[in-house]
Amino acid sequence: MKKSLSFALAAMGLMAGSPVLAEPLSVADVLQLSQMGLGDEAIVAKIESENATFDLSTDQMIELKQKGVSSAVIAAMLSTGANSKPEYSLDSADPMVPHPAGVYLLQGSGSDARMNRMNATVSNQAKTGGILGYALTGGIASASVKVAIQDETAPVQSTTKPVFYFFFDNASDASASNAWASGLNTTVQSPAEFTLVELKQKKGRREARVGSMNIAGAKSGVMDKDRIPFHYDLVRPGVYEVKADAVMEPGEYGFIFSLGSGGTAGAMSARIFDFSVR
Repeated sequence: MKKSLSFALAAMGLMAGSPVLAEPLSVADVLQLSQMGLGDEAIVAKIESENATFDLSTDQMIELKQKGVSSAVIAAMLSTGANSKPEYSLDSADPMVPHPAGVYLLQGSGSDARMNRMNATVSNQAKTGGILGYALTGGIASASVKVAIQDETAPVQSTTKPVFYFFFDNASDASASNAWASGLNTTVQSPAEFTLVELKQKKGRREARVGSMNIAGAKSGVMDKDRIPFHYDLVRPGVYEVKADAVMEPGEYGFIFSLGSGGTAGAMSARIFDFSVR
């Protein structure tokens, strides 16, 4: 008897010396607290103090209500999930997974598929072409305005059938509020505000024609003949899948936005999501 008692006391001592791991509040715990007659205020306080997150289905809500859990407690369980901050991924191939706002290129396939976030390149200079004809005709002939970005090739490589995903601010929280802001204090909300163009390789740089000027004034924007058609589909609010209408030839390309004003001023404010097709 004494030997058994000593063994029991020793076991209790070991348990007392071990740390007790706190388990997250579960749906079963909330149901148990409710069935014990604990008031709604106490249960809601418990839910909020532990920052518990519940992903309740409609059937679970009905079951909880049938077992006596009050509407106030169920609402508290739902609100904690709604207020929780989403976990972002930079490379998940699933567009339903939250991503920081930006443009992503889908690379690979199957289990190896991942998204590559593209950084916008800001134009470092604006150039004019056809300036001799412009001068000789007194501005009657148009001079082209070109945007230039450094390096002859883009760091992001794609196939001839690239698939892009555009994640805008309304698809996430305010942590990425500056992802689409331009120097013109505008915010892009749709792929329709982008223009896909081919970038011409020059020595140490790439160029694209983004406007023109003549005696009548300056025009901002890519000419229709220089635009590469693309289409987009809404995946979920704020998230779009973007594809070129046709197979793309090997070369240098980019999505341009933030051309606010005409002439070289507009070109200098351009931001380009550039990529190479190989």
